[in-house]
Amino acid sequence: MKTLKRFMIVCLILITTGAMAQSEKDTEIMADAQKAKSTLIATDAGLETYFDNASGYAIFPNVGKGGLIVGGASGNGVLYENGTAVGMTSLKKINIGLQAGGQAMIQVIFFETDAALAKFKQGNYEFSAEASAVVAEEGKSENASYSDGVMVFALPKAGLMADASVGGQKFEYHPFPQ
Repeated sequence: MKTLKRFMIVCLILITTGAMAQSEKDTEIMADAQKAKSTLIATDAGLETYFDNASGYAIFPNVGKGGLIVGGASGNGVLYENGTAVGMTSLKKINIGLQAGGQAMIQVIFFETDAALAKFKQGNYEFSAEASAVVAEEGKSENASYSDGVMVFALPKAGLMADASVGGQKFEYHPFPQ
């Protein structure tokens, strides 16, 4: 009986610790996402209109990208609906082609309509190999346009990467508990 009791206590501690660690990680990503949003708007003030008018947006404050012929990228982010954080999201990318180096960047995906946002929130969302990001620089947002209800901006933070590759991005979404 004492062994069962100890086992239950250990299990409860592990579950609580795991939940707290995940919560701390999410809180850190959310803080980084807010800083990334400020950085993006400071880089191109025109992006503020997209943040204000989009049905939703996903901010990935720290996307790591690297490769040598075969490459990949990954990052964690926050999904916002009408300016309110509604869940956590993750990005994974694999590609093949002429590429070398490594890079860190901020990426934001804007969803023009509720339908485009709902499609993303269904879970396993993918961009085709043809999808491309606009580099966030002063004035670039003025001529940017949505494609199938989605627009992507990226802002390099550090590193150097030469890339002429083909691949796609896959996203996962996990809503906050209600």
